[in-house]
Amino acid sequence: MSISYMRAPDAEHVFEVGDIVEVYCDHERNHDRVRGWIKGIVVQVDNKMLAVQFRSNVFLTDGWMVPDRILWYPLNSEHLRPVQPKKAGRKIVDY
Repeated sequence: MSISYMRAPDAEHVFEVGDIVEVYCDHERNHDRVRGWIKGIVVQVDNKMLAVQFRSNVFLTDGWMVPDRILWYPLNSEHLRPVQPKKAGRKIVDY
């Protein structure tokens, strides 16, 4: 008997719990709902998905606010990236 399992997707980046990442999603900035990149922290990782928690409110694509401020993404998502290194003289606002 042969059992085949799905292979985990090849990820461009290897993420671990505690990593700071940027996610492209709907979120709250200055009491306005905007769509763009926001920093979050990786709180859970498995072989296919990872969970990112945010300090400000985030929203699902259908408009609902996420009560625990945690969104799940596939490891190879185009809407997920490691935080870019800071450039000298450039101030990055942390939401």
